[in-house]
Amino acid sequence: MTEEFPAPGMTLTRLLVVSDLERAKRWYRDVLGAEVQGEYGGTSCVLRFLDAWLLLVTGGPPTSDKPTVTFAAPDDPDRVMAELIIGVPDCHSAHATLTARGARFLASPVEYDWEIRAFFRDPDGHLFEISERRSGPLPEDATHDR
Repeated sequence: MTEEFPAPGMTLTRLLVVSDLERAKRWYRDVLGAEVQGEYGGTSCVLRFLDAWLLLVTGGPPTSDKPTVTFAAPDDPDRVMAELIIGVPDCHSAHATLTARGARFLASPVEYDWEIRAFFRDPDGHLFEISERRSGPLPEDATHDR
């Protein structure tokens, strides 16, 4: 018997490794507005943000179920392997709100024909983007503009 995948009721959680769990929990709660759903053993915190789950964990060595994997917070915030993109109805307004809450943006919002966007980081360097979609056409090489 083959199980349907993905199936109704499944969820996706984004795990982020942080260096200081309390600092990260405060930032996600107070700056982003995420809701703390639970904390476990002083090494992890589950948050609900928009329609997504975020799991903040402290780093650690390999375990029996992931014998070659070490969890570590980013060591160079200028080298990005993933980012979280938040679609917003008004990028300038979201930028102002998040700035007032303590978010530090890399630059002011930049306007393109197809979107307005701005980037910021959490305290450990995980990259976030706020993006307001516009009606202009996407250029053929829009993925290279990331």
